[in-house]
Amino acid sequence: MVPMKMRSLALAILTVLAGCQAAPTPTRAPNIVMIIADDQAWGDFGFMGHPDILTPHLDQLAARSALFERGYVPSSLCRPSLATMITGLYPHQHLITGNDPPRGVQRDRMLKHIAAVPTLPRLLAPRGYRSLQTGKWWEGNCQCGGFTEGMTHGEPKRGGRHGDIGLQIGRKTMQPIFDFVADCGDNPFLLWYAPLLPHTPHNPPERLLARYRTPGRSIHVARYFAMCEWFDETCGQLLNDLDKRGLRDNTIVLFASDNGWIQRTDRRGYAPRSKRSPNEGGVRTPIMISWPGHVTPGKREQLASTIDFAPTVLRACGIASEQSMPGLDLVALAASKDAERRTVFGEIFAHDVADVDDPSRSLLFRWFISDRWKLIVPTASKAKTQLYDVLRDPTEQRNLAAEQPERVAELREALDRWWSPN
Repeated sequence: MVPMKMRSLALAILTVLAGCQAAPTPTRAPNIVMIIADDQAWGDFGFMGHPDILTPHLDQLAARSALFERGYVPSSLCRPSLATMITGLYPHQHLITGNDPPRGVQRDRMLKHIAAVPTLPRLLAPRGYRSLQTGKWWEGNCQCGGFTEGMTHGEPKRGGRHGDIGLQIGRKTMQPIFDFVADCGDNPFLLWYAPLLPHTPHNPPERLLARYRTPGRSIHVARYFAMCEWFDETCGQLLNDLDKRGLRDNTIVLFASDNGWIQRTDRRGYAPRSKRSPNEGGVRTPIMISWPGHVTPGKREQLASTIDFAPTVLRACGIASEQSMPGLDLVALAASKDAERRTVFGEIFAHDVADVDDPSRSLLFRWFISDRWKLIVPTASKAKTQLYDVLRDPTEQRNLAAEQPERVAELREALDRWWSPN
């Protein structure tokens, strides 16, 4: 028999050990990586079933993610689309609706809007986050959006109005990203990777283009296909670097395209009903979120929108979403616990802004999806309202508006409640 003093000592030791085991292990705030394709159609990925385009690295990411195949961007033009991802607001809310200012108006006048709204880098900074901007960034110097670091200096005369030297990422180098991640050490970080890929110029490496040169295929299509694979390669380099540093398990990866693209076969450029349009070819994109231990991988049938990116990140980081943010939490949506999305809204504006402060003056279309039904309402009085069953007719070939006026009226009422320019 163990003596009483020995039993008491053993009990005390076990109590201490049990207390040590029960003590919660401090968890580091998750890193955030936003990967944004530039001008890529929703179906032009291996994981979305494309028969020819090779995207093995994004296919692997899809296998580790909640994949929303019915994802959307609110606007199918790069600048307003990107602004929505970083602010969690619709274009008519953040007031960044087009790429270029009215004729005769200095571009700097457009930058006040990004400074007037919350952005993810600004909201995360008080929690110790460092943030890096690379690639597309229309809003002047990267610090205008609250990034602590970045590649874009914001002087158009020195290299382009939509990213200047930031556009070197992916096409020329990935080193700024590798250096930033290494330097962060134990600091959590936000990484904005929005390379000019597969965006024009479609000048892929010959080693990739050779794969897509086939008899009967337009060289313009072959170049675009090769650009999609080139983009995938760079995503692989980024994700592999996270893996090598042991960061993947504590990193949230969000993926989408800024807008769609249908490559013309006869010449360079995009076909109608893609970029800048309210059609599926312009506004639909796969949306992915990967967060090991928090998000179960697999395909999701729910609708999703890039309006959801900002509130998703904030909630994951323990920060209350701004009341002005209308989006949902994709983590909860993927788990089907706290959120359900049956509708998405969007709006299409002119490429050149008519009035820097009045979005209604540039408005071309509003659109709304409720389950399978999609309504497109033009602002032009002579243009036709469009209604599609996008589950049966994903390429929107049959306009059902004339056949179903009651449904059009019901959806139009919901669209007007969301936002009416009048």
